[in-house]
Amino acid sequence: MTPKLLRFSFLIFLFLGFSQLGFGQDGSTLEINSAGLLKGEDGFERLLGDVEMKHQNSLIYCDSAHFYREENRARLFGNVRIVDVEDPVQTNSAYAEYDGNTKMAKLRNGVVFKNENTTLRTEYLDYDRGRNIAYYYNGGEVVDSVNVLTSEKGKYEVSVERITFEENVVLVNPDYTMKTNDLVYLTIPKTAETKGLTNLISKDGNTLDAQEGSFYDTQAKKFRFFEGIVETETSRIKAKELYYSEVEAYYEGKENVRVLNKEREVEVFGDVGEYWEERKYSLVHGNALVRRYFEQDTLYMTADSLISQDSEADSSRYLLAFRAINLVKQDLSGVADSLVYNYNDSTIELFQDPVMWNQKSQITADSMVFYIANEQLDHVFMKDNAFVITQDTLLNFNQMKGRVMNGYFLDGQMDRLEIDGNGESLYFALQADTVTQGINKTLSANIKLRFKEGAINRVTYGVRPDGEFKPFQLVTEDNSRLEGFNWRFDERPTMAAIHAWRRPEEIDPDAENFFNLPDIDLRMPTDEELQKSLEKRGWKPEKSSLQ
Repeated sequence: MTPKLLRFSFLIFLFLGFSQLGFGQDGSTLEINSAGLLKGEDGFERLLGDVEMKHQNSLIYCDSAHFYREENRARLFGNVRIVDVEDPVQTNSAYAEYDGNTKMAKLRNGVVFKNENTTLRTEYLDYDRGRNIAYYYNGGEVVDSVNVLTSEKGKYEVSVERITFEENVVLVNPDYTMKTNDLVYLTIPKTAETKGLTNLISKDGNTLDAQEGSFYDTQAKKFRFFEGIVETETSRIKAKELYYSEVEAYYEGKENVRVLNKEREVEVFGDVGEYWEERKYSLVHGNALVRRYFEQDTLYMTADSLISQDSEADSSRYLLAFRAINLVKQDLSGVADSLVYNYNDSTIELFQDPVMWNQKSQITADSMVFYIANEQLDHVFMKDNAFVITQDTLLNFNQMKGRVMNGYFLDGQMDRLEIDGNGESLYFALQADTVTQGINKTLSANIKLRFKEGAINRVTYGVRPDGEFKPFQLVTEDNSRLEGFNWRFDERPTMAAIHAWRRPEEIDPDAENFFNLPDIDLRMPTDEELQKSLEKRGWKPEKSSLQ
């Protein structure tokens, strides 16, 4: 080649070099598309001003760059942009290092990573272009059309639109704020799945807490919490697995379900439960238990299934219990096949062979209604085959039966009993409460009995009673029992029976909660730090008078 032709070829090379200079032919090397000025020798070049480089399907822009040709890598300075020409991914930062061999971009200072409607901001980001995964380590924020998520560490798998957040994770959307330490967020369906302790507070002050993670559809506003508790102003729901739909205001719990109505101070437990918040309607079944809280006492009740209706729109507000009914209260216990508890007037109605015990009294009837006033048993109404048995101080059985009865209580004990229709009474006459003289047996349409400390004190009969007195020496077991007598005290339920049916695990009010932790750690400055701070503001230490 002639010298003239050689010089011409060199000029063409320089011209083309600034517009498109590549190193290597395998398609994985960095290429220089353009730059305002190129300085350097083989192996190291400095690119100055409006730098544009290319690597495979990515364009790289910056103010200046150090290009290490043999190592196939570059250091990028100022207004760094990496734009994928095929996928909608773009990164911005103040500084970056790009390795063409490993396809790794290390971006630093003011990093913004954008993928369509999802934006990641951090100070330190490593972007593995080969696997299409971005990592951050020193705090980051992800924003999409619905949520803002922050954490100390994160991994964004762009190809599957999945972001994994770790350490001090906070998810904020217009309705909720969630905190946890391990969260996986899918940007397309906008779902969040957590592991371990998870706490959430809604804009209305409602809380959702989970000990073993959760699943949250942020758009449909549906939650699934594990070992979870949802608490509102009027209710609290807990379960091993808890589902909640905010739109439907519907809860569903599985395993160790508990539903607390704060207004009624009634808490229901069971294996499976459903609750409709707006209707205040709940259904619980599977070894169900009710606790009705009073100021001085608590009423416990077991059942196979429970239905509670407490909506203000309904004139009738009630709790229905079916099968295996056991009641235990300090002054009351009982069994029945089914029960209705009316919230409006605090009445308890029992059906199908009900039996109630009140201290030394046993009450049976085809159906009965107990009235509670001022948190104590006030009176009872018994209908059809009503039968009352009380024990006196000598453990004799005083008996009353009739078609309809009304019993009244004072300080938890039977105070008076009124029998209306087909009344019969049999009670033992005592002398000084220590010696049995005999029994009085009377038939009367109407009978009124007064009690003192649980024992019959006075009896008043209606028109033309038919009665007889039988002295003690003539008393036998047969003639000392009214027809239908059945003392069933051994069936009386106790708290041991309640606990055997279900013993709820109580909620720990001091359980760990991320919202109870301070956002920052406060540290007292050292004496040296204090002195330096004062000196910066113009303070000077006083000189000693001895100097």
